[in-house]
Parts: sequence; C-alpha cells; structure tokens
Amino acid sequence: MAASDPDKNFHGSIAKLYDTVLVPLIFEPYAADLARRLSGVSASNVLEIATGTGAVTRALAAALPRIVAIVATDLNQAMLDQAAAVGTARPVEWRQADAMQLPFGEDTFDAVVCQFGAMFFPDKAKAFSEARRVLRSGGVFIFSVWDRIEENEFADIVTRAVGTLFPGDPPRFLARTPHGYHDREAVRRDVTAGGFAAAPRIDTVAARSRAASPDIPAVAYCQGTPLRNEIEARDPGKLAEATAVASRAIAARFGSGAVDGKISAHVVTVKK
Repeated sequence: MAASDPDKNFHGSIAKLYDTVLVPLIFEPYAADLARRLSGVSASNVLEIATGTGAVTRALAAALPRIVAIVATDLNQAMLDQAAAVGTARPVEWRQADAMQLPFGEDTFDAVVCQFGAMFFPDKAKAFSEARRVLRSGGVFIFSVWDRIEENEFADIVTRAVGTLFPGDPPRFLARTPHGYHDREAVRRDVTAGGFAAAPRIDTVAARSRAASPDIPAVAYCQGTPLRNEIEARDPGKLAEATAVASRAIAARFGSGAVDGKISAHVVTVKK
C-alpha cells in the first residue's frame, strides 16, 4: 500500500499490533457472527476480500466444512503476511488482490465476504460490482461496516482525547475512515449501484469490547491503526504521550481496572 495514503498504510508494526491487540478487542465478535451467517449458506468455495490479518479467515476455517475452499485476499501484503504467520485451522489460499479489480473470472464463487474493509474502498460501488461479478447466480455477498463513532465508545473517547494534543489539527482517522461509512441509505445506494438487483438486508449488531485495562484499547487504536500515522505526522515524538492521554481518558470513563465499552456495526447481506 502506498505510503502516500496514510489512511490505508498498515505497515509491519501496525499490522502486528492490529492483529494481537485490536482484533481481540473489537473484531473477533463480528468475525464469529459473520462465520455463523455463512455457515447456513450452501457453498463449495468462498472468497474473502480485504482480509486484513485474518480474523474472519480463521473463523471461517474453523466453522465451515473442510470441503469448502477459502481464498483470502488483501491489497496490503503486510497484513496478509501477518495473517499467514498466525495461520488457520486448515489450509486456505492467501493471495494479494485489489478489491477494485479482482483477479478472478465471472461466476467463480458461491459467497464473497468482507469484514470492515468496505470503508477503505475508494469507489465502493465499483468494489461491490466486482464482488457481484465473481459471484455465481444465487451466491451471497456479506460484508460489515462500523456504525458511527459515537456508537463505538473506545474509538470515540480515543479520538477526542488525542485531539486535545493537537487542537489546531486533531487527528480524525477513526471518525473519517473506519467509522465514516455508517449511513445505511448510502450503503444501500452503493450496493444497488454495484449491480445487485435484490435489496440488501442490513442488520445493526451491537457487541461489547472488553479489555483488562485502559492501556489496551489506547495502544490498540493509537498504535495498531493508521491513527498512528496521523499522530507521528504531526509530531513524531508524541506517540507515547497520545497513547497515555487516551488511556487516561478511557480510565476516567470506565475505571482503571478491566474496561467494557459498546461497539456497533452494520452487517449487510445481499444475493446475486
């Protein structure tokens, strides 16, 4: 991924922290939910796009019958490398691929899945049209996007806290990108523009984000996402201070021991 696009720059150290800290914090509940949804679908092969570090891939590999082939793709090789290093319960095919131009033929897969990747697509309707193109007739596309940041307590608190260090130019990565594609009508329009004739089903799913201390979500968001790029672009020496400020803000709201915050996402299901 080009370093000139900091919102999408998950370089090696971010990728590892993302997988070891952020994935357990907020991704695993939704990975399990997506795997449950797909387990009810008759499929011989599944394509995952914007795989990240493999949270959904691991859930799918554990939940789906071994005869179901899984191809897991991502544009960012550092994320795929981390996913492959962790591994899965059974073999899957890891492949670098751009969701905007998938390297697969038409009518290839029974299901396409994407967890928390659509927010990063520069042309969402185009990416959705690619998912539709590679789906067989009757196949299903399931993807999730984060709800608005105010419905995701740790992300909201971290954004506000880190902003106090840079009042003239507060870092807004979390609000702008991960939580910037929360409007259900906009999602419906993009799915339709992507060529799907059926109306998508959109379920808003609330879950809990739990950690043993406020430091964990502070590190997860400040150092395990491209928010880190924004902080370091403003002042390379303030990453530790920003993380500490975020931790104190979480502790002020939830206490200094174990913390438990709300998270919310939309899960979209549409058939070809």
